[in-house]
Amino acid sequence: MELYVSCSLHFQMLYIWLMPFRVEKCLLKPALYFQFGIKLNNVVDTQIAYSLIEEQEGRARSSDDYISFVGLLADPRYCGISYLEKEEVRVLLRQDPKFWTYRPLSELMVRAAADDVRFLLYIYHKMMAKLNERTLWYLQFRGALYCRCYCVNDNNYADWPSLPPVPDNLIVEGKAPEEEILSVLDVPPGKMGCIIGRRGATILLIKESCNAEILIGGSRGPPDKVFIIGAVKEVRKAEAMLRGRMLDL
Repeated sequence: MELYVSCSLHFQMLYIWLMPFRVEKCLLKPALYFQFGIKLNNVVDTQIAYSLIEEQEGRARSSDDYISFVGLLADPRYCGISYLEKEEVRVLLRQDPKFWTYRPLSELMVRAAADDVRFLLYIYHKMMAKLNERTLWYLQFRGALYCRCYCVNDNNYADWPSLPPVPDNLIVEGKAPEEEILSVLDVPPGKMGCIIGRRGATILLIKESCNAEILIGGSRGPPDKVFIIGAVKEVRKAEAMLRGRMLDL
């Protein structure tokens, strides 16, 4: 019990930052919330940071601008190395989804886990050096929104830590950077297939039409909800398109 309380407090401390790779795909977040009531909030998500750096450097944001951990390591701007052992683990994981559940851990498992942590820390320092004050704030803000994904409750996240406010130095002539929101869209029974479409064609088309992140619960969260993150205008646009698909078919 003492260990649980200690871990819970440390996970939620405002001055302790967690560093996942693609927090929206992390199963730890909903597991901690629903099993232990732990609300992850302070995260430095390398996928979000990568997308922000791409935008900051003038590259257009696409509907599928994800980069794999192996790809990130291979990018000379961040590490510039090949991670062959990670590829080997991926193959084993595809062959056996229970790969990480076996005990005791094999030497390969220990090395892969340790290398993930070691490389993430290296990438973190590289990314922090590239981000400016504006994108640093967006990294913190988006990370907080992603942490709320899948962790649905009945009080609209009223008991969660407040979202990071806009720093004063980013407000110029009374204008602040455009804030983003998280919208949770309920999907009626039997309609999720209409939203996803054959081989994901419909949801991909909607993603390409909106500058917003659209996430479906599935195995990571409530299967009857869609989570949308982005600027208010883009989120409302995505909501309208998704509702239209539910009505059309």
